[in-house]
Amino acid sequence: MSAEKTKTNGALAELALHGGPKAVPRFTGSGRPKIGADEFVALADLWGYSPRTQAAIRKLVERERDLPAPHLARYYNPRPSRVAALEAYACKLFGVKHALAVNCGTAALNCAYIASGIGPGDEVIVPAYTFLATATAVVTAKALPVIAEVDDSLTLDPSDVERKITPRTKAIAAVNMSGHCCNLDALLRIARKHKLLLIEDNAQACGGRYHGKFLGTIADIGCFSISSFKITGGGEGGMLLTGDERLYARAQNQHDTGGCWRPDRYAQERFPGELFVGENYRMSELDGTVNLVQLRKTAAQARRYNRNYRRILGKLDAAAALKPRRSNDLHGDVGYNLVLFAKDPPAAARIVEALRAEGLGCYCRGTSHARDWHIAAYWEQIIEHKSPSREGCPFTCPYRQEPLPAYSPDMCPRTLDLLDRAISVGVNQWWSAADCAKAAGAINKVGRVLG
Repeated sequence: MSAEKTKTNGALAELALHGGPKAVPRFTGSGRPKIGADEFVALADLWGYSPRTQAAIRKLVERERDLPAPHLARYYNPRPSRVAALEAYACKLFGVKHALAVNCGTAALNCAYIASGIGPGDEVIVPAYTFLATATAVVTAKALPVIAEVDDSLTLDPSDVERKITPRTKAIAAVNMSGHCCNLDALLRIARKHKLLLIEDNAQACGGRYHGKFLGTIADIGCFSISSFKITGGGEGGMLLTGDERLYARAQNQHDTGGCWRPDRYAQERFPGELFVGENYRMSELDGTVNLVQLRKTAAQARRYNRNYRRILGKLDAAAALKPRRSNDLHGDVGYNLVLFAKDPPAAARIVEALRAEGLGCYCRGTSHARDWHIAAYWEQIIEHKSPSREGCPFTCPYRQEPLPAYSPDMCPRTLDLLDRAISVGVNQWWSAADCAKAAGAINKVGRVLG
C-alpha cells in the first residue's frame, strides 16, 4: 500500500463517523432561553400591575428557570397551539366545519374575497355604513366596490342591492353593523337568484344571532374581528368561518402563502386553485391565547347585552317621538348600541346634549359632519381612486368595463340622512333592570320635551 493511501486511511479513521473522537464533545457556553421571565413580567407590566406585584411575579416564575422557551408562533409548535384551540372552539361554538384564525378582521375580509376568486373585473356590493375595510379589502383584491344604501336598520338595504347588481357583480358583503343583524333572508334570496356569493362581515356583532343561527354562519363565508376594539377580543385578531372545503383551503393559502397549514407543506396542489401567491396574516400564539379566553365569554356576553337592550326598548314611550332603529331580529341582535332617530340633525344634537345632562352616555353626528371612516362619504381612498402606485390599479384595470361605479360623497343620500339624525346610546351588559329603567326614563323624559 502506498504511503499516500495509508495516510488517507488513517485520516478517515480519525473521523467520528468511523469511530474517532468527536471534535465537539459538548459546548460549555450556556444561557437562558430566548424568551423567559423578562418577557412574562413585561406582560404583567402591560396589564398594569404595580412594580411590587411585578417583582412578586418575577420571584415566583424564576423558581422554574429550566422551563423551555415558549413558541409564540402557531405553526410547528411543540406545545398544543392556542390558535388551533381557538379555531376548534369556534367550530364547536358556532357549529361550522371550518374556522381560520388570522391577525385582524381586515385580513379575514381579504382572505374571504381572495378565496372566493374575486379579482380584476369583478364588483362587490358593500353598504355605505361600515368601517371602510369592508370596501378597501375589495380594492386590495383588485376588484371594485359598489356602494349601496342602508335602510332604517342601518344595515344593507336589499332593494338597493338588487338595483346595483351588474353583470360584473361577484358578491354581496352583508355587514351586521354595531351589534345588529342584516336582513339576511332577503340578501340570501338575492344572492342565490343572481348566483352571487354572500359574505358576512360580522366584525361588530360577534355572538349575535339571526333566527336562531349565529351571525357569521349564514352566508358562504363569515368574517370576524376579535380585537381590543370589539366587544369580543383583545389585542389584534380576526377569524373566517365557512363550511366549504375549497373556500377554506384557498383562505388558508391567502393567510399563509408559505404553506405551513398544509398536511405536506411542499407538495403540489391538491386541486386547481389551491396554491397561488398569497400573503401572511397568521395569528400569533399570544393573540390566540387571549382571544380563546375572550371567545369563551362571547355567548353569555351577547345574551346580557340583548337582555338589557330589550329591557330599555320595552320601556320607551312611543309618544316621545324618537323612533328606534328597526331590528331584523330583536332577540338576535347583540344590542350594545341603542339607536334612536330624531326628526332632523339639529334636533338630534339638542337631544344628545339633554340626555348627557340627564346622565346618559350618547352620541350623534347631528350637524357636525365630522370625518368618519365608517361612512362612505369620507372614503376618499375610493372616491378619488387612490391606489398605492401611480398606475391606479384596480380603477384603471384593463379587465374592468365601463362605466366605473359612481363614487361621490353624496352617492348614498338616504344613508347620510339616517346617520345625521341617529342618536347612539351605549348599552352596558352589566346594567341591572333598575339601571335599564333609568336609561329608558331619561330617554322618555327628554323625548317628550325635545323629540
